[in-house]
Amino acid sequence: MERIPSFVEIIQLMLAPGLMISACGLLLLGMNNKYSLVVNRIRLLNDERRKIVHKPDDKEFNYHENVRLASISKQLDSLVYRVKLIRNAVFSYTIAVALFVLTSLSIGAEEIFNIARLNSAITIFFLLGMLSVLSGVVFAAYETLKGYEIVRFEVIAEE
Repeated sequence: MERIPSFVEIIQLMLAPGLMISACGLLLLGMNNKYSLVVNRIRLLNDERRKIVHKPDDKEFNYHENVRLASISKQLDSLVYRVKLIRNAVFSYTIAVALFVLTSLSIGAEEIFNIARLNSAITIFFLLGMLSVLSGVVFAAYETLKGYEIVRFEVIAEE
């Protein structure tokens, strides 16, 4: 005879994906902060470029202005790529949250409606959620490497 899990056991089963939802929330918070910083940097560089290009006096750029414009263009290209990586990380974490919510709901539905066929779906939802977290971490790590390259380039360009 099969033992029926208690209400407390069902809640405990549903909490495991809930912990992953919290973890993804923290990761999303960090990525949103990075997103804000990168977008702000793009706006600042665009503003600086506009001031150089639309200077009121003469239209001839001196050597330093040309070097700075080239540096700004290269940085902007890299920053736009970084924003795409951050977007991908945020999207991956958001998909993971959705999959963990589906996992929890499936656990609850399995117990309430006594549907044993949901065991496979529960496992698949959870594993897909973990793969989505992994892909978000990979995007975030790559974005960090790209951020370092931009800083290194700017330091070299200013020498």
